[in-house]
Amino acid sequence: MGGPSAEREVSLSSGRECAAALRVAGYEVIEIALGDSRGDELVRRLNEAAPDVVFNALHGRWGEDGCVQGVLEWMGLPYTHSGVLASALAMDKTRAKAAFRAAGLPVVESVIADADEVRARHVIAPPYVVKPNDEGSSVGVYIVHDGANEPPQLSPDMPARVMVETYAPGRELTTTVMGDRALDVTEIMVDGWYDYAAKYTVGGSRHVVPADIPADIREACLAMALRAHEALGCRGLSRTDFRWDDTRGLDGLVILEVNTQPGMTPTSLAPEQAAHAGIDFPALMRWMVEDALCRS
Repeated sequence: MGGPSAEREVSLSSGRECAAALRVAGYEVIEIALGDSRGDELVRRLNEAAPDVVFNALHGRWGEDGCVQGVLEWMGLPYTHSGVLASALAMDKTRAKAAFRAAGLPVVESVIADADEVRARHVIAPPYVVKPNDEGSSVGVYIVHDGANEPPQLSPDMPARVMVETYAPGRELTTTVMGDRALDVTEIMVDGWYDYAAKYTVGGSRHVVPADIPADIREACLAMALRAHEALGCRGLSRTDFRWDDTRGLDGLVILEVNTQPGMTPTSLAPEQAAHAGIDFPALMRWMVEDALCRS
């Protein structure tokens, strides 16, 4: 847990929750909170710990983009969540969209542009969203509304190239996939944008599970989440996020992204869906560990 990404604090929170639940499930747990040194520190700490399985609670760059997965593959250690390729594909939003399109899944149109150009002019017609191509947890997301006269003033720490995506209006829906099973659909209710604070602050958003949506939309979300999971080659647990324009029926449902390492904090969506399906948090942790061991 921890690590060098912008999602370090979320990862530490996830890690603490997972460690506590793993102990309840009967496992001996060694917590490894990483700093900025990345591979060298991780290899040293893992060699000292000599674990039977690694529970990966890292988020963001390096932790869920295929890098740490490559280290664990090289060390021959079983680990939770998706492998190298699926992790790298899911974190790269452009390549993930290409995989979704190839699988016949609906996505929002987007372009990759220089951040300086995005600051200077509208590279596509508003409304649109600007985001890093390879971050999660709504880090660095800017919304440019319809009729906006000025382009967004991106912060200096935005990457040199960013994704500019047509804004998808509608309701926030999400579905967790657990192995070969899509669990349910949650609607995320929030005032304004479902940003970092809304995701990780208690009371920042309200989750309705199961979502109060028509049966055909629910079935479409479950089917699409499973297809997206498979299209990227994910394994273990993943979560697919949707936007649904309820004025357009099925035509208004689009995939935003797949998260190969969903958060495990007290406000996170995947454990909440698992609990609704009758799988408490320690049982979910046990399933993830056993799933990792069975793949080794």
